[in-house]
Amino acid sequence: MVETCHCSVGAGVPLAAVLSIVGLFVIGIVTYALGSGGIPFAGATGNNAPGATDDPTVQRTPTPSGIVVVPTAPPVAEVKPIPGTLLYVKDGNIWIQTDRTPQQLTKGGRDAMPTFSPDGKRVYFIRSRPADGRWTIDGVLRDYKLDVPSLMYIPVNGGAAKRVMDGVVDGPGNLKWAGFIRNPAVSPSGRYIAVATDLPDPTQSDVVIKIWDTRRDRLIDPGLSQQAPLGHQDPVWRPGTTDQLAYVRSDRDGAKGTPRVYLYDMSTEKTRAITGPGYLHPSFSPDGKFITATKTSAFGTDVVILNVATGAEVLQLTTDGTSWAPVWSEAGDQIAYLHSSGQLVDLEVAQLEGSAPTWTVKDAVPLTSNAGLDGASHPDWYVPEEQRPAKPTAAPTVAPSASTAP
Repeated sequence: MVETCHCSVGAGVPLAAVLSIVGLFVIGIVTYALGSGGIPFAGATGNNAPGATDDPTVQRTPTPSGIVVVPTAPPVAEVKPIPGTLLYVKDGNIWIQTDRTPQQLTKGGRDAMPTFSPDGKRVYFIRSRPADGRWTIDGVLRDYKLDVPSLMYIPVNGGAAKRVMDGVVDGPGNLKWAGFIRNPAVSPSGRYIAVATDLPDPTQSDVVIKIWDTRRDRLIDPGLSQQAPLGHQDPVWRPGTTDQLAYVRSDRDGAKGTPRVYLYDMSTEKTRAITGPGYLHPSFSPDGKFITATKTSAFGTDVVILNVATGAEVLQLTTDGTSWAPVWSEAGDQIAYLHSSGQLVDLEVAQLEGSAPTWTVKDAVPLTSNAGLDGASHPDWYVPEEQRPAKPTAAPTVAPSASTAP
């Protein structure tokens, strides 16, 4: 008998071994949907209902897989240019968008979760491939069809993709399984890549934050606390530091998911909660003092800004219940995020006016139109140094003049 599986989860047990635990399985599906950026259908009524347009006889459909349409006539609200380059995924292929010009970077339809290297020259991402697996579950040896993930990178200008880390797990004898690799995030130094993974041994680990050391080609497990078997997700490095990492701990209260954003310091090996329950997908402001995140509620998902020191919300950018996965521009004054209208996912950008923490937000500007982007792959944004605001410099210190007193 051949079964299909693409991952492993649970308290050190491959996924197939826990499917019979109905309660935990249902909770896991709900948590995974929230954590992976699944399209928030709650509240999708009225003008946001699937297929809704100004003409009720017309059903909206996404553009073909090899096409991304970018609005060519920006609305009046857009008073700022869109600097740098954006990353997103459509139909399992990675796209880059610069100066409102989209370009497909990868092919094959098996790529997800792209992120830039700190210098913007590489794109790291997860690529899956089919493979045959075999594992013993409850004493029964079975064959499986696996989707094996690999952490890859490709030059931003295109070329051959190279593998950094592989998800194959070779067991004793002829046993073979696959682990999770999700949400890559490259440190400011470029040395470390944080991922959510149950490798190297899914039978001994849940999907938690671990750190790949590119110099030593080894996986570091910082041993961050979790509520088993829900684990962690959404790592992101704090700008201006080499060893501070925010991530989401996927907690629950009964059947209700209560994800929280935490901050981990590699140098001190200490963690602290940044937010209360209900926040996902953090992205830091350029100065590292604020995060934008997805706020989950009974009404759907929206994008907010929070103070890293206090965890307090300082601004809510969306109120539609169908926006998620924000990324903060390194220029500091714009935040891009995914937004769904019915079942179509597009990329939008919010423009910040004023200064922290008393920003105001202007109307959102669409960056794609009817694109049908992959909702589980969050966007990323790289802005070169020359397009970022100049960093403030300290006033020069004037040495005191020599005294002429006798």
